[in-house]
Amino acid sequence: MPTTMSVSELAEVLFTSALQASDNPSADQVRMAIEDRLRACHADIADCVACVAQEAGDHPETYETRMRWALRVAEQVDLTTLVTA
Repeated sequence: MPTTMSVSELAEVLFTSALQASDNPSADQVRMAIEDRLRACHADIADCVACVAQEAGDHPETYETRMRWALRVAEQVDLTTLVTA
């Protein structure tokens, strides 16, 4: 995993996870979802960005709402303890 990730990068990773806003996830669930997704894409942020772009094209009606949620959550949760090894 990159040593420093911006909030927007973390939101993109979260966006591509299976976690949903309706799950009302805890901070631990958010961290776990991001860690799992980063492991799945071998910590390649470009892979997550490509998934975001694909979802935006496939589901433009839900993209904005999901990305706002992912950004809000990424800003609120302490993600400094992420583990992807």
